[in-house]
Amino acid sequence: MFKDLTFSKEEINLINSVFQKVEVKKGDLLLKIGDTTASKYYILEGCLRSYHINSQGKEFTIQFGIKDWWMTDFSTFLYSEKAIMSIEAIQDSILYKISKNEEDYLYNKIPKIDRFFRIKLEKAHTSFQKRILANLSQSAKERYINFMETYPNIEKSIKNYHIASYLGITTESLSRIRKEL
Repeated sequence: MFKDLTFSKEEINLINSVFQKVEVKKGDLLLKIGDTTASKYYILEGCLRSYHINSQGKEFTIQFGIKDWWMTDFSTFLYSEKAIMSIEAIQDSILYKISKNEEDYLYNKIPKIDRFFRIKLEKAHTSFQKRILANLSQSAKERYINFMETYPNIEKSIKNYHIASYLGITTESLSRIRKEL
């Protein structure tokens, strides 16, 4: 969960006291668009996806969360705004969740966790910037290749329309790209 950090026994007990283990089934929703309370999830096993549905009902996959990743909707987690995306389990998953208040409590009690999450957030922000630039400047084929590098071995366990939605293409275009490669 906190790679490269070491903790005292007391710190471990404190961490264990605030994280709640959650087991979810494929298809379960952890957060819905419009919710005002969110948790941050550490993915021990399984796969999640975050997605947005526009006013015409079209679904856009924003992110996949795989083993050893963290996932939340930051607009509601950090600022208590209405969630702008939903989070769904696309595989049976084992997660550890924490609320914003519990996370702030850990920051005060164990400052190295604050730094850990700051670095994680900076990396996530950089990753999203690169993804936006790729969507603006790369071909669908290049975006698919990047997807396969970012999410190795995930393709067989998720639906084609989720991948196509993430790439911003149709499922037919996805099939055509796969055949070319």
